[in-house]
Amino acid sequence: MTSTDDDLIGGGSAGQDLIKDTSTDAFMADVIEASKEAVVLVDFWAPWCGPCKQLTPVLEASVKAAGGAARLVKLNIDEHPAIPGQMGIQSIPAVFAFKDGKPVDGFTGAITESQIKSFISKLLGPDAGGADDGLLDAANDALEAGDFASAAELFAGLLQKDGTHVEAIGGLAKCYVKAGELERAEETLALAPPDKADAAAVSAARAMLDLARKSGDTGDIESLRAAVAADGSDLQARFDLAIALNAAGERDGAVDELMAIMATDRAWNDDGARTQLLQLFEAWGPGDPATVAGRQKLSSLLFS
Repeated sequence: MTSTDDDLIGGGSAGQDLIKDTSTDAFMADVIEASKEAVVLVDFWAPWCGPCKQLTPVLEASVKAAGGAARLVKLNIDEHPAIPGQMGIQSIPAVFAFKDGKPVDGFTGAITESQIKSFISKLLGPDAGGADDGLLDAANDALEAGDFASAAELFAGLLQKDGTHVEAIGGLAKCYVKAGELERAEETLALAPPDKADAAAVSAARAMLDLARKSGDTGDIESLRAAVAADGSDLQARFDLAIALNAAGERDGAVDELMAIMATDRAWNDDGARTQLLQLFEAWGPGDPATVAGRQKLSSLLFS
């Protein structure tokens, strides 16, 4: 499959294909020589390879997100076996990165988009201009998917380029919170410049850190559920249960417990249930389904 006009680099070496197929005869020009101008990823694939069909579209999207700093060249090993034979490739999909005329890194098997973007980011280095347009999205996707190692690498790469990147500061802090490294999370949040300390990404990570610290003092979920079942008026047990449920990823349950406190005694603990609910919304982010549903429930209660 040949590349379209949309696959052309918009600058630098005008006319060079960003994504293209190659052959044994064209490999020297398409890969070795081209890698002296930009990083070239070579995708060794075959029509019968199922994982190849999964990986190639993700590779294409990741290369496009690199903004022209990387290119993708695809080689069908059935039609052109000489190069993979010389390189000792024994299984596919296999991807090798070429830089300055020689292979510098690679991987085998189908990996995620965030892992591919992390792979490309490390190849390009911290000074590659225009290469991180899609990295923040990839980092957030990795964080959401629970791939904290890849997310942390991507956020750290962004911070190498811009030490005041508040989305990267907040994202990296969240990675540390998720990994249980709360002190490192706090140290990361301290990197935010004073005039950006209240930026949404930083505030959300700070709220997540505070919740993680609270969850360490609440006790286990089943004991707290038993306490609430035994005495529905034990609002502190219900509050602790909400914190524990959030830590376990049961966001809707956490909302319900805090709403139950408000319905029983709005003034309890200086309106502590509503304050805690707002902190949960901040930590989850405005677009999270639990935040959207929770805000609707809160509005219904407050204005009923």
